[in-house]
Amino acid sequence: MSPFMKIHHFHQQTQISVGRMMIYSFTQSLYPSPILQQFFPMLLFLRLGLRYTWYTLVDTKCKITLHLWLLLLNALDLNGTWDLVDLPTGKKSIGCKWVFAVKVNPDGSVARLKARLVAKGYAQTYGVDYSDTFSPVAKLTSVRLLISLAATHGWHLHQLDIKNAFLHGDLQEEVYIEQPPGFVAQGEYGKVCRLRKSLYGLKQSPRAWFGKFSQSIERFEILKGKSDHSVFYRQTKTGKLGAKPSSSPMIPNVQLTHEGMPFEDPERYRRLVGKLNYLAVTRPDIAYSVSVVSQYMSSPTVDHWNAVEHILCYLKGTPGRGIVYQNHNHMRIECFADADWAGSKDDRRSTSGYCVFDGGNLVSWKSKKQNVVSRSSAESEYRAMAQSACEIIWINHLLSEMGLKTPMPAKLWCDNQAAIHIANNPVFHERTKHIEIDCHFVREKIQQGLISTGHVKTGEQLGDLFTKALNGIRVGYLCNKLGMINIYAPT
Repeated sequence: MSPFMKIHHFHQQTQISVGRMMIYSFTQSLYPSPILQQFFPMLLFLRLGLRYTWYTLVDTKCKITLHLWLLLLNALDLNGTWDLVDLPTGKKSIGCKWVFAVKVNPDGSVARLKARLVAKGYAQTYGVDYSDTFSPVAKLTSVRLLISLAATHGWHLHQLDIKNAFLHGDLQEEVYIEQPPGFVAQGEYGKVCRLRKSLYGLKQSPRAWFGKFSQSIERFEILKGKSDHSVFYRQTKTGKLGAKPSSSPMIPNVQLTHEGMPFEDPERYRRLVGKLNYLAVTRPDIAYSVSVVSQYMSSPTVDHWNAVEHILCYLKGTPGRGIVYQNHNHMRIECFADADWAGSKDDRRSTSGYCVFDGGNLVSWKSKKQNVVSRSSAESEYRAMAQSACEIIWINHLLSEMGLKTPMPAKLWCDNQAAIHIANNPVFHERTKHIEIDCHFVREKIQQGLISTGHVKTGEQLGDLFTKALNGIRVGYLCNKLGMINIYAPT
């Protein structure tokens, strides 16, 4: 039994104290037989709302005991999470609740029972007990870029997890919460907890945690990136970077539209497409198809659902396909930009697609419908070049911040000669006067010597994978060119 836990019996009632905290809500009548009394710790969770039967808990023979649950309160106390005070006049306190979870093993057996104290952040008032809530999130391109750098330079990758991360953040605002349900400090009835540290559920907890993490890690001379605030790096005398790095095309010639029989379960459609969007983070071969089905989230039809099922069938056939990062003995940046002119039957807009390589490794890709209608294929290709130019410059800035020089200019490949001429000729006015000014960003970077353009044959245009539905042979060829392999394919 934990040294800080005491159990007393008064009038069929069980008291459990942790430091100054005490619980009174458990009685001996809760247990129907002496056999079940030995499972007091697990039944305690059931009493607090965990919806598992006694017999289920007994059969699992879970080794988690009561003191592991109470340890959370003890940790909060040792962490200086709050001070017990009288609620000041004019202030209000917010509630909190216990949230319970069952962590299971791969075979489905119970691994442990987990308890977490969560503040009811929905009751907070902006400007009173919280202000800014924004917290940076690492751009996925940054994660892939760092993996590429590790492969190129032979760096070791490590992954870590910080337990109860949000409990470490320091609060700047004056926040009061009620004492934890079931636990009341002895002799302190009516008092509230003035929070010094953040809790799960507070609106500002993510921001407070990021601030605490940034402040702590910068003490080790690890700098925060300016292009991506979630990338931290440290340069050593050897020039090494110290930072935590981090398939299924559609049926060809089949175009989806908003017309058709409505799908009976739109929520199911949205959930599945959301999961596919997550998978597309590491599967560029499904980027275009997922982008297309994502355009019909509000009112999906049966045809749209069939397209999603087709993606699943493709994934089932290629479970081991993924990107391989390796050392190609160079640090050049290359990009393939492409567009499918007027590919959408609904609004005749074009689809832009590009993929960016750093050191021969694929680090960024995108498939997105353009915002306006293009009058020609050259115009749609030019817009795709402008979008990819922005990504090239951003990647170059990130590498420069970390002291990594890349050969310039970066190469931008396109299979449309007219679009290349527009990008390289600033006085080519008649065909470009109606194009938005921001699209001419690519011209400026070419003139500055940061980007150079080149023509690639249509058969070698890797951007095809991100702009149109292709047959299986073509998909396999392009995946190979992108550096993707299938670990289950016969050798």
